[in-house]
Amino acid sequence: MECVSGDDLKQPLSSRAALTSLPAMSASLVLLLLLPPLVSAQTFGWGPCKTPEVQANFTLEEFAGSWYLVEKLPAFFAPGKCIRSNLTLMENDTVHVTSSHFFFDREWRFEGVLVTPDGDEPAKLAAHFFKFAPSMPDWVLATDYTDYSVVYSCMDFFHAFHLEYAWIFSRSPSLSPETLRHCEEILDREGIETSRLQEVEQDCTDVPKKSFSY
Repeated sequence: MECVSGDDLKQPLSSRAALTSLPAMSASLVLLLLLPPLVSAQTFGWGPCKTPEVQANFTLEEFAGSWYLVEKLPAFFAPGKCIRSNLTLMENDTVHVTSSHFFFDREWRFEGVLVTPDGDEPAKLAAHFFKFAPSMPDWVLATDYTDYSVVYSCMDFFHAFHLEYAWIFSRSPSLSPETLRHCEEILDREGIETSRLQEVEQDCTDVPKKSFSY
């Protein structure tokens, strides 16, 4: 898989990917009609994306390292169990991401980058995992760096509707019930739906050691 550079990602999203052949509302309706399985597997909402508060005084240096995903909103691109990410800080505030998950008795691995498009708001990261796909916002809503992090993303379709994602990560394979509840309350406070949060199993000792990278 070929990744783009951090400088490429700092360009405005509209300059990298734009749908100009259809009016905004018509394009939104076409997407809804053509992608019902995709939409049903996500958290859908009408109108533009939310703009939740993010972690104050965020630092990439402390955020880097290994994270285990313990709960998530449905996302077609993150199936399976034992979803883990390792973040390595590179030059120019770029983070190299190596993620893995087990799905259909096989370990799948992929790589990407995180950048900070706006240095004044370092917690509002942008993620890119495929060369010709637009970047996705990865906003760190809260983290204590040593135990948990709450990350939010949203794809806005012409302010007509949106698909949103949320992830609760841990530095270990599990979080205490109190910490997990605290993370869910952060999402609730920002109006992000928590009723659809799914637990991510982190025990993969019985899975055959076959791997595939993409």
